[in-house]
Amino acid sequence: MCLSEMAQITGSSDIGFGDEESENDQFPNANKTKNLKKLGGFHTFGLSLPLIKGIQKKGYKTPTPIQRKTIPFALEGRDVVAMARTGSGKTACFLIPLFEKLKKRAGKNSCGIRALILSPTRELAIQTLKFVKELGKFTGLRSSIVLGGDPMESQFSALHANPDLIVATPGRFLHVCVEMNLRLSSVEYVVFDEADRLFEMGFGEQLQEIIKRLPEARQTLLFSATLPKVLVEFARAGLSDPVLVRLDVESKIPSTLKLSFVSCPSDEKPAALLCLLKHVVSSGNQSIIFAATKHHVEYLHKLLEACDIKSTYIYSDLDPTARKINAAKFQTKKVQMLVVTDVAARGIDIPHLDVVINYNFPAKPKLFVHRVGRCARAGREGHAYSLVSSDETCYLLDLLLFLGRPINLLESGVESKEEDAVGCIPRGLIEEELSRVLQLHETNFDLSSLVKVSSNAYKNYLRSRPGASRESVKRVKEINWSSVGVHPAFTSSSDSSEELKFNFLSQMKQYRPLGTIFEVGQPSTSEVYNVMKIKRNKHNLKILKYHEKVNDKIMETKALSRRPTVSLESCNSDDITSTFSSIVTDKKRKMNTIDDSLQPEKKRIVRDENYIPYKPVDMHTELGLAVNNFNQEASKAVLDLTGDTKDALSKKGRARMIWDKKKKKMVGVNNNSKEGKIKSESGAWIPASFRSGRYDQWVAKTKADADEESEQSDDENSRAKTAQRPTPHTHWGHHNAKMNAKVKSDLKRPEQILKARKMQEKKKRMSQRKKKSKRR
Repeated sequence: MCLSEMAQITGSSDIGFGDEESENDQFPNANKTKNLKKLGGFHTFGLSLPLIKGIQKKGYKTPTPIQRKTIPFALEGRDVVAMARTGSGKTACFLIPLFEKLKKRAGKNSCGIRALILSPTRELAIQTLKFVKELGKFTGLRSSIVLGGDPMESQFSALHANPDLIVATPGRFLHVCVEMNLRLSSVEYVVFDEADRLFEMGFGEQLQEIIKRLPEARQTLLFSATLPKVLVEFARAGLSDPVLVRLDVESKIPSTLKLSFVSCPSDEKPAALLCLLKHVVSSGNQSIIFAATKHHVEYLHKLLEACDIKSTYIYSDLDPTARKINAAKFQTKKVQMLVVTDVAARGIDIPHLDVVINYNFPAKPKLFVHRVGRCARAGREGHAYSLVSSDETCYLLDLLLFLGRPINLLESGVESKEEDAVGCIPRGLIEEELSRVLQLHETNFDLSSLVKVSSNAYKNYLRSRPGASRESVKRVKEINWSSVGVHPAFTSSSDSSEELKFNFLSQMKQYRPLGTIFEVGQPSTSEVYNVMKIKRNKHNLKILKYHEKVNDKIMETKALSRRPTVSLESCNSDDITSTFSSIVTDKKRKMNTIDDSLQPEKKRIVRDENYIPYKPVDMHTELGLAVNNFNQEASKAVLDLTGDTKDALSKKGRARMIWDKKKKKMVGVNNNSKEGKIKSESGAWIPASFRSGRYDQWVAKTKADADEESEQSDDENSRAKTAQRPTPHTHWGHHNAKMNAKVKSDLKRPEQILKARKMQEKKKRMSQRKKKSKRR
């Protein structure tokens, strides 16, 4: 880029800042190129000079990938939905366009707030305000913060100062809006930071109410780590023609991540988990265990604690401070094991994770990729183990189909080193751990009670769990899961004697006796024995044919998998011509025998690989004429996480029923009863127009209305007086000015004087009544 173009972008002929301007005049070519290098890639966005100066002061040199994608759309004034992880630089994504749009500080008599940033937690809001002050240091814009837990009086005074930008949490901001009857008609720029966590923490009603108060002509930016269906519906309602920007799309599993699937019954899963942790996963590795509900999390934590394995746990209903402490324990490597649910694992950033264990197999392939994607990052190696029970095998087939991998079942008695295959745990190991688990259930009262609670929670979880595809359900029935061999991860820990024992047990399971229950223990002369013998002889041929067909299918599949690929170079030209002529002549003979009139007209099949279209496929999107483009992209990016609590599971399950006293029957709960209501800070549902009168009390106490009304007239009067009688620049002159200001502030309004007189009259009447009563 030439220097003249650079000058047009920055809006000034001088690129340098501060004291470097004089040096630029002396050596223009040398110093301007140095400053361009200092600015990095941010100068290409065409930002104003104070903003570039703030970026340089902050220390940013080159924009991150999410900044390169998002900032141009935001500067154009379009609504943006961006998917990015924590630590990817998304705060600058919405602050840089914000400062560029607002640019100058509004005057004291301006209409009000011009930008609003909503954050889910207090800590994130404070961090965002810090970035606002650092990046907007030279813009002159005024900002304030509105947080739950802080005194409302200070927030009233902060909003009376007419700030340009507000960083807030939704609950307290809506409360302040209702109390002050605040109009948000001047808001131009709205940001929903960590929007998935906003909906996760139950701020949906508050956000909808805030959206109703905002003007339609506004720009909205929405940042999220994941994209749930609730968030997509909210974006459709609150945003106009949004652009979806995705970064770090987890559609594939990294090559450095190894997958292992362990088949086991659902009752033996606790024992299987202990076998994994003791014999496969090393004690130095950081491991995360995913469970279905919070009750499973509590149970597994207690079980690991009873087995002398240090662990910590997190779920969505856990207290925020406890959640922070437990996450810090795991991140600082004080504890090597973390048990979580899907909902709780969203806000945790673990850069050096080694192992992921799926205690409950996820119902959707995207959710599996989301879980295991936390492992093997930035070129590091990782391993993901999944415990698969009989009711979860169909979901395993769905996952393998999504990943484009074949199902690889290990055969019993055959040694294999393929770790991504489906295997089982040696019977000796799992029986040993199972006996220990049962003993702990009997001796430990807490564990025994948690087992019952987790089993009931799993039944509720099964109701809300989405079903697998029909094809996977059909294929599962055809696969013989009972003959699955030992997984190679456990081969080192299993002896040859245990393998022989396992093979013998598997053969016993496959054994089918020739005689039926009618024939066992019956003499050959009995009538029942003879009837079953005649019946078997009658259907013997059909049974043999069926078994032959099954064996032929197995042989065909093995032959197809082992068939070598034949290259054309290895074949002779005579062989190729002979085979070609035979195929073509046979086809021609068949076609000549069929009458052309009887043959229906065939549609012309156009293959994409051999057809070059006149227009590109995405021509409409490039011209901006695509219909529901955001909806199509968002449907691909949607990730639904199942709830980990009873309330979250019941929402997705059956409709909640209550007893109606008048109708004398069970009636479904009407969800529309909460319309026009918001959830207060205490958790109670109150009308959206509810006012407690705290703001009116504050106004009466501080005389804020009187100051606002008389501010302009006072300014004019003071200017006129100062013009007539200038204050002397002496000690007593300044002292007198201060005293006059105090006297002005002590003046009372007519309403206050009237109120004081009424109070005095009331006191006099009360004193007269007391005197009369004493005389009597």
